[in-house]
Amino acid sequence: MKSLWIVNGQIWNENKEQLEIRHVKIENGLIAAIEDAADGLPDTAGQDVVDAAGKLLSAGLIDMHVHLRDPGFEHKEDIVTGTKSAAKGGFTTIACMPNTRPVTDTPETVRYILDKADAEGLVKVLPYAAITKNELGRELTDFAALKAAGAIGFTDDGVGVQNAQMMKNAMALAASMDMPVIAHCEDDSLVEGLFVSEGKFAERNGLKGIPNESEAIHVGRDVLLAESTGVHYHVCHVSTEQSVRLIRLAKQVGIKVTAEVCPHHLVLSDEDIPGMDPNWKMNPPLRTPRDVEAVIEGLEDGTLDMIVTDHAPHSADEKARGMQLAPFGIVGFETAFPLLYTKFVQTGKWTLGFLLKRMTSDPARVFRLASGRLEVGAPADLTIIDLEDERTVDPQTFLSKSNNTPFGGWKLTGWPVLTLVDGAVVWSEL
Repeated sequence: MKSLWIVNGQIWNENKEQLEIRHVKIENGLIAAIEDAADGLPDTAGQDVVDAAGKLLSAGLIDMHVHLRDPGFEHKEDIVTGTKSAAKGGFTTIACMPNTRPVTDTPETVRYILDKADAEGLVKVLPYAAITKNELGRELTDFAALKAAGAIGFTDDGVGVQNAQMMKNAMALAASMDMPVIAHCEDDSLVEGLFVSEGKFAERNGLKGIPNESEAIHVGRDVLLAESTGVHYHVCHVSTEQSVRLIRLAKQVGIKVTAEVCPHHLVLSDEDIPGMDPNWKMNPPLRTPRDVEAVIEGLEDGTLDMIVTDHAPHSADEKARGMQLAPFGIVGFETAFPLLYTKFVQTGKWTLGFLLKRMTSDPARVFRLASGRLEVGAPADLTIIDLEDERTVDPQTFLSKSNNTPFGGWKLTGWPVLTLVDGAVVWSEL
């Protein structure tokens, strides 16, 4: 097999907090060498070469919360289109949620996802399995069999586990197997039939809103259960100030809790919703500006460990049902990096290194993945990003089957242009 050289790539030097031109050699799917450009171009005779031409070269982005809708909802997305969309967005590893049909609650469904991703997918796919059978909250799934089949953790994402004893039993079992529990935190008694958060948008439109406590109550309950059981407890898509406060306190006393936040909760509040547009309907809903400030601060101080997209595709027909009846969720793969680069790095709020860390090495650290590092010996899962490229978001160009996004028409800078998985190019605009 030929070696591949990526020459003239700008790599972020974390120690010096600056970009430096490097040449990277890839052999057998691994990073074999990283050479200083000051020493000149390497001898690439007989080898394949990609010239990054001064663009950013990063470890591939990692997204630990996505919905591929496969099996059962292939009209929204499937493993093929979902991984294409992920690759275009610069992601090389994604973790898919189990609220499929059938629910990913059996070894057979886990193996179906892994086999299809291996045969037809463009990026690495890590499946979560359900905590309870059919995500009904009544009976635990067979954790041991699901782990053996390849599940990386347990979650009933899409619904919160309502019964505290059921959640404690799940955590204790997962802890005994050194597996994480990943929680969608939502108390159903506080949200039934509601579709936007409490705040100015709800007030202006005469709507009853979803209160922040609906999320934070489960966070508070679960960190105490995690303390009791010793499980690694991971909080999905944190969106409220109260949740951030509880997670921060839990970390301070040594509870094994980690957490994630989505780009839309970092850049949008309920006050930005332009009207009864279902492309602005998501779960958790957009919260108040105070909550946005809190999740930004939580990400910056390490209370929230990583950024995820919660890529949640729905068909145009489903979203056309209107704000009240349309399903929750927006797509996120293809806008995540440029959105955050434009809003936080270009404005000077974050360094480029901070954003990359929260999208690569931090999720890899939390979930003990081999990827997420641009180092000799690491998997050659890499992304080239043009930090000078400004484009207008056009949902009609998405590779996802769905285009439900609130970011259509936004001008963003910093677009991925090439993605490699195990040293193989899976997406390229170069």
